[in-house]
Amino acid sequence: MNREDYEAVLALHRVPVSKLQSKFDPNKFQFETTADLEKMPNEMIGQKRAEKAMEFGLAVEQSGYNVFVVGPAGTGRMTYTQDSVTKMAKQRPIPDDWCYVYNFENPDKPVVIPFPAGQGQKFQREIEILLIDIERQIRSALTSEVFEKEKRKILDGFREKIEALWEETEAFALENQIKIERTPTGIETFPLLFGRPMDIKEFERLSDSNKKIIKERENIVENKIDETFYQIFKIEEQLRKSVNKFIMETVAHSIEGLFQPLRETYKDHPKVLDYLEAYFHDVVTHYSVFMGNNQNEQQNILNTLLGSKEQYLHRYTVNLFVNNRHLTGAPVIYEPNPNYHNLFGKVEYHGSLGSWVTDFTLIKPGALHLANGGYLILQATELLQHPNTWARLKRALQTGCIQVESAFEEHGVLPTTGIKPQPIPLNLKVILIGPYYLYDLLSIYDEEFHKLFKVKVEFVTVMDKDEENSQKMVRFVKNFVEQEGLLPFHRRAIARVIDYSSRLVAEQTKLSTDFHEITKVLVEASYWAQKDGESIVDDNHVEKALVEKALRSNHVSEQYREMIQNGTIMVETDGYRIGQINGLAVLGTRDSVFGIPTKITAQTYVGKSGIINIERETALSGQIHNKGMMILTGFLSGEFAKNRPIPLSASITFEQTYSLVDGDSASSTELYVLLSSLAEVPIYQGIAVTGSVNQWGEIQPIGGVNEKIEGFFHICKERGFTGKQGVIIPKQNVKNLMLADEVVQACSEGLFHIWAVSHIAEGIEILTGVRAGNIRDEKGQYPPGTIFAKVEERFVKMYEMFNKPSENVKNTESN
Repeated sequence: MNREDYEAVLALHRVPVSKLQSKFDPNKFQFETTADLEKMPNEMIGQKRAEKAMEFGLAVEQSGYNVFVVGPAGTGRMTYTQDSVTKMAKQRPIPDDWCYVYNFENPDKPVVIPFPAGQGQKFQREIEILLIDIERQIRSALTSEVFEKEKRKILDGFREKIEALWEETEAFALENQIKIERTPTGIETFPLLFGRPMDIKEFERLSDSNKKIIKERENIVENKIDETFYQIFKIEEQLRKSVNKFIMETVAHSIEGLFQPLRETYKDHPKVLDYLEAYFHDVVTHYSVFMGNNQNEQQNILNTLLGSKEQYLHRYTVNLFVNNRHLTGAPVIYEPNPNYHNLFGKVEYHGSLGSWVTDFTLIKPGALHLANGGYLILQATELLQHPNTWARLKRALQTGCIQVESAFEEHGVLPTTGIKPQPIPLNLKVILIGPYYLYDLLSIYDEEFHKLFKVKVEFVTVMDKDEENSQKMVRFVKNFVEQEGLLPFHRRAIARVIDYSSRLVAEQTKLSTDFHEITKVLVEASYWAQKDGESIVDDNHVEKALVEKALRSNHVSEQYREMIQNGTIMVETDGYRIGQINGLAVLGTRDSVFGIPTKITAQTYVGKSGIINIERETALSGQIHNKGMMILTGFLSGEFAKNRPIPLSASITFEQTYSLVDGDSASSTELYVLLSSLAEVPIYQGIAVTGSVNQWGEIQPIGGVNEKIEGFFHICKERGFTGKQGVIIPKQNVKNLMLADEVVQACSEGLFHIWAVSHIAEGIEILTGVRAGNIRDEKGQYPPGTIFAKVEERFVKMYEMFNKPSENVKNTESN
């Protein structure tokens, strides 16, 4: 085609400068700076679907309707979740307090008692006062004159019985001529002679028969003494029981009045009444603990078995496990470290006699207990890092109760004296917050996940760039500026922030919901304004913040450009080459994404191998890239091999790439270079290409279009503009253009160009300056001299050469 026609083609597909970026008009705002605006309430921006889903999930009270908030970090999902849950919680009733008390029948299973909010602490204090009063009352009762008098009367009665037994025994001994003497060391017997005790010499002078008679009498008396001792033992046992009964009755009578007010107060609370009754009987039974320092032998033995008095009195205290006294609605708990103990509580231990022991006062609550009756917010990523926590959380939600257990006992890690507290009924809503991939993994691999988390609240990354969301962006900036103590933002600065938001999502009609990235720009823009001594932040400060932010993380892209500039990476930006083209790729680090040109070359020759992807043969090609290569074969076969096979062998490669190549955004580029090689028509190297292609030759949109364009732009700028350089992009990607101001300026000056195409034929004309001629005439022929005609001619030659019969070798031997 001649120069005029070529210029017409270029003009036809050139993207107008007005479409290279979208600039928000600051005059749409009716204020000068954010300082002129009144304080505005925080609200969610651009997440209407998520707001409706959250409202539904928090309102439904049936089991299984827990919430999973899914979306990328930085979209405000955590802030919004906490605000929404807190707002809903204020409308809900305050849940009960929970107290653990001693189980007097089975100490290893502490009893849990619920109380209306605020009453748990009151009950705990009442029991503390009760214990103090009990100790004082028992001491008073057991040291009173009345008590001592009655006790002495009981003792005197039993002493009289004992004395009567001894009198009877002594009389019996005298009848048998034996005298009994009771000494501190025991009982001694003496035979009598004429009414007086016989000494040893007198006994020795007796005849053997008399000695025998005395011995027999002594045996009879000793038997009587043994019987007396037995009777005395029974009397003493009866005495102990009588005294103990008397003391217990005295104690019971003395403390009865202390329990009666509590019984009246909690008459409608059966568990408290049962506890008070058990408490009362235990105190009466173990009254000796309260008898003060005048301990008897029995008390010393008791202390040896049960420990000190202070330890023993622990049983009469109350463990205020959950105290909701200060709540104004349902609790909202966010647990940043959801390990097992932080979620489900724990039983603490202390050392005693070489072992680890515990009691009900050492039961500590977890986040589930504190959030019971309300809402528990967890980060799903953190939760799933703890092996058993996810499984036990599901179990708690399924069973509707929380059991405080030791995570180590079942593995035998600690030698413990364990307790098993009564489980607590569970009634709460769990809100998990996590990324998309985690939600998908749980959906696929955990069959119980959707039974327990039936509500999905999805946060999107983009929102419409309309008036409503623009005004909400103003409110967001206003609130953040005041919250962080930043300088006020001029409306021009906010307009620039909105432009940056559109650049983040690479779409002119959309805004980003990644407010984390936006807040970084706000902070940095305020910094640069303060450094310049300004009192407000203007658009130039926002631009400065964006430039400086890029400079801090673009060292990798600069190294690539430097290698291209000094020829280490071979990229041409001028001249014509057959079978060579500049493709565009996007590379990225953790905090920077940039585009670079990559030389793609092709060689075509006669053969049966088809298109050989060198990256695939060397295992440097991803599956999507391999698919794109197969599409090229489909296109060529559909266009040029409808009547006969193509005897084609071709090799395509990305030059100087040593890492995995994936994606199909270069498939149109590879098709261009194949057509150039087949038609033997050179491609202008000052034009880079990006875009995917299908089997019909239609160009499809790709991602990273702004970074790709700007990457090639910088290379051309550094080498010097020729006025013919530019980038070919898919037509569908025009709406994604949010190019840097310097690129737009160069395009407006004619130094650089952006062309948008919808078919491979349009692109090949721009690249070569030769008509594509992709439409056959009535005879089925492509227009002569066009790219497609040249390609078909090449295929005809290849077919003829491939099928040309071998010449017969003549026999030159002479006859």
